[in-house]
Amino acid sequence: MRPTVLLFDIDGTLVTTGGAGRRAMGLAFEQLHRRRDACDGFSMSGMTDRAIVRKALGIIGQPDTEDAISAVIDAYIAQLGLEVPKVDAREYRLHPGMREAVVEARSRSGFAVGLGTGNVRAGAKVKLDRVNIHDQFAFGGFGCDFEDRVALIRHGAQAGAAQLGQPLEACRVVIIGDTPKDVAAAKGIGAETIGVGTGSFTPQALLDAGAEWAFADFSAPGAMEALLVGR
Repeated sequence: MRPTVLLFDIDGTLVTTGGAGRRAMGLAFEQLHRRRDACDGFSMSGMTDRAIVRKALGIIGQPDTEDAISAVIDAYIAQLGLEVPKVDAREYRLHPGMREAVVEARSRSGFAVGLGTGNVRAGAKVKLDRVNIHDQFAFGGFGCDFEDRVALIRHGAQAGAAQLGQPLEACRVVIIGDTPKDVAAAKGIGAETIGVGTGSFTPQALLDAGAEWAFADFSAPGAMEALLVGR
């Protein structure tokens, strides 16, 4: 088998956070700009944290300078640390089959298992620590590495290839995500996509967007084979 890099998205793919991220972002804007509604008019699905903040700043008529974006991100991380523990366990959960998929892949020679997410690195840790899985990911591409999703996915894939001691071109790269933006980012670097219908999009919608495989969740028949073997 070719050496394989797996990059897992977080929100809607690995976990559902019961709205903690959106609430934390709203509270950050309220703290800094007195506009808790800054993000209310658009979907955050598939967006990087910095892109979310840039768009929201524009909506409320504030300059989207790097300093302004960083200030909101810092406030957001602080609020996220307060919001995540408040969510009821019935609403904050790791999706079916995900822990088993990550653990199994990590146990196999020739696999590098990381994150490919629009979350900034600190936010990813807060969200995944709640379900005790953050320490399973040794590397990743994050929203603090690049605002553009294709660029951050490429960054994560390169980190995984380096962990395997291989050039990226020699590796099979698989993106596991729940939105068409995940599929588009995978296509942007020539990677495969496994879609999961645990977010806002159905498996069929993800197949229509170009995913090679899509499942209701990772406990579905064939999901593990697609991850570990491919075609």
